[in-house]
Amino acid sequence: MTALKNALVTGANKGIGLETARRLATIGSKVWLGARDATRGAAAAAALRAEGLDVEWLELDVTSDVSVAAAAKTIAAQVPSLDALVNNAGIAPGYVDGLGPDGRYERPPSRETIADMKATYDVNVFGPVRVTQSFLPLLLAAPASRVVMVSSFLGSLARAASDQSPNVMGYGSSKTALNSITIAFARELSPLGIMVNAAAPGYTATDLNAHRGGRTVQQAAGIIVRLATLEAGGPTGGYFDENGPLPW
Repeated sequence: MTALKNALVTGANKGIGLETARRLATIGSKVWLGARDATRGAAAAAALRAEGLDVEWLELDVTSDVSVAAAAKTIAAQVPSLDALVNNAGIAPGYVDGLGPDGRYERPPSRETIADMKATYDVNVFGPVRVTQSFLPLLLAAPASRVVMVSSFLGSLARAASDQSPNVMGYGSSKTALNSITIAFARELSPLGIMVNAAAPGYTATDLNAHRGGRTVQQAAGIIVRLATLEAGGPTGGYFDENGPLPW
């Protein structure tokens, strides 16, 4: 693990994103807490500052070209480079409604809606592309920056094909697409010194799943922080959980 100077975490006003921001700030980073809701984002950043951490709210809607461009300009006006970008913002519309009494996901792909899938892809797939592209000049200005795509076990085609995970078409396929995007960016940026990896934090108790997950945000943030603080020359273009590489 290496200390960071400047880091941005998207979708960080609660859940795994908030804990990731806390952990990065705890090791000495200046952290921008990206959130589209001003009230929630400012309150989350203020709570972390009350813990003595250097955290600032950054208005950031990952679905908006205008918002992302403005956010990049805001950070560029304050610092010359960005050492880590954590693309954490994610949604799963319809997931909670599809949970049965025992907590298992019961909605079949034939009942998922195109509207929900479009919304999911806009945040989970196009959002990370939009943010990474906009912040690339700042990432390139750092000596060895890191980009972490927060994926999911549900993004693994190998697991899906072997019935090891719920059959969640919209959310799962969005994370599969994100894994592919991770590889694409890694192929381009690794020669330029930027490490790009995907993290699977596990089924964590958050608003995304009505807190049905069996892991804590503290556990979930571990692999994200590890990938965001890799030493120069670390792995790139990979898909990891806390125990190591995962099957695509």
